[in-house]
Amino acid sequence: MSERHDFTARVAWSGNRGEGTRSYRGYDRTWSIATPGKPLVACSNDPRLGGDPALHNPEDLLIASLSACHMLWYLHLASVAGIVVSDYRDDPLGHGESTPDGAGRFVAATLRPTISVQRGADLAAADAIHGEIDKVCFIARSVAFPVRYEASYVEV
Repeated sequence: MSERHDFTARVAWSGNRGEGTRSYRGYDRTWSIATPGKPLVACSNDPRLGGDPALHNPEDLLIASLSACHMLWYLHLASVAGIVVSDYRDDPLGHGESTPDGAGRFVAATLRPTISVQRGADLAAADAIHGEIDKVCFIARSVAFPVRYEASYVEV
């Protein structure tokens, strides 16, 4: 039987310059994420859509969430398999598309982690772990686009 998990956050728009959305260019695309007991995350829209390029946008957060979920499951499954990981860094790439009317979507993502493993580790086994993660990761199981993995390994 499945166990239900609920997640919550408060997303609050902060871009009202005094006249709300009276005009398209009259408001900022800024907002924040507040989760009880955690630091506030300041966000904005994608800069191509009028957002502040210095702030995280929804697309940044989605690709980062996908990468982080994958990383956490990778570390767990590596530990279970006896593969010692000492460092994990990912530079994920989300592939999106937009239609002329402005609608957009992710069409694919590529996770590109560089993983430091103990010298002598079974690199084939270390690499095979990536293929198991989409069976268990909340985020990977929830996205409607393909996710590829291009991992590289450093033996230390």
